[in-house]
Amino acid sequence: MYLGEAGSSSNRMKSVEEKNDEPIRKTLSALIVDDDALIRKVHLTILKSLGFVAQVASNGKEAVDVFRSGANFDIVFIDMDMPIMNGIETTKALRAMGVNCKIVAVTSRGTDVEMEDFVQAGVDFFHVKPLTVAKVIPFVERLQK
Repeated sequence: MYLGEAGSSSNRMKSVEEKNDEPIRKTLSALIVDDDALIRKVHLTILKSLGFVAQVASNGKEAVDVFRSGANFDIVFIDMDMPIMNGIETTKALRAMGVNCKIVAVTSRGTDVEMEDFVQAGVDFFHVKPLTVAKVIPFVERLQK
């Protein structure tokens, strides 16, 4: 976004970023989908420390229901192995519903077969558990652009 300088004799425009030390950043939202309460808590703590507004779901069906209720998120961090609806089924369901936010598969196993299954389901990225600040920062940078 560009703003004109008031009272300037030139028509030069300055960006907001040039006028402020800090660029304007939007608050990012995330959904954490994992059946393990400890992992949900760890991931929630990491995301909140990075400024995310985050919500949790303990299985894929809950995640689908959250989106059906009208919620939207910038990014979803989703486990593979969960009761009721696993991560791959959930990802397929979300994409079929038209959900186009970034979806990150986060699993305790990182086999090539699992990665391929998740990618075919519509996942954007894949990480082995647990999430860390170092793993999340690149997503923040991508989403802020």
